[in-house]
Amino acid sequence: MALHDGHRDRMRERFFQHGLETFNEIEALEMLLYYAVPRKDTNPLAHALLERFGSLDFVLSATEQELCEVPGISRRTAALLMMVPQMARLSEEVRANKIVEIANSRDAIQYLIPRFRYERDEMMILLCMDAQNRITHSETLYRGTVNAVSFNVRKVVEMALKRKAVSVIVAHNHPDGPARQSREDDTATQQLYQALLAVGIKLYDHVIIAGDDYVSYRRSGAMDLFRYQY
Repeated sequence: MALHDGHRDRMRERFFQHGLETFNEIEALEMLLYYAVPRKDTNPLAHALLERFGSLDFVLSATEQELCEVPGISRRTAALLMMVPQMARLSEEVRANKIVEIANSRDAIQYLIPRFRYERDEMMILLCMDAQNRITHSETLYRGTVNAVSFNVRKVVEMALKRKAVSVIVAHNHPDGPARQSREDDTATQQLYQALLAVGIKLYDHVIIAGDDYVSYRRSGAMDLFRYQY
């Protein structure tokens, strides 16, 4: 095994563990280049690109001709670099054109279950909706170890206000099951309802998901315990 093969393995493991949050521009670009330059140290090439264009953003927005002017950059490498922002834009366009309307809690559950299907850590998602109950934004509020995600009511309200939501759905998962609300969930849900009501936003539902199993406060009637009115 070549020396840089071990380095690549360590970089990939770091990415799998932490994503790109711990990478600087050089390291992120170096790792991206692995997939166009399989048998060469890509760190010098990443430096050359950033020296030529000034930032990762400008590297990824450069044309084929501009990229291929950098020594060591082939058309294959240029295609990879150019594809990254275009794939991101395509994803955004597809998402923007796919209007999801929530007619009832079952619609919300069908939308949410795939979001949690392969998650091994506990996480919480906020769905913001407009006056027609169409999802306008989906935010991951928290992600952590199992049973370590805290329900911060203030953060949920701030995000709902930022996204100009008319109503919201909050959802979190129990990776190891079961899909069952706790007293803490009941208390936090009631507090969230009251806090959102104070700023003119409706809490449509709180959903707890464990695999294909789920609990919906709205659908089960648990909302009545908090005197929710819809």
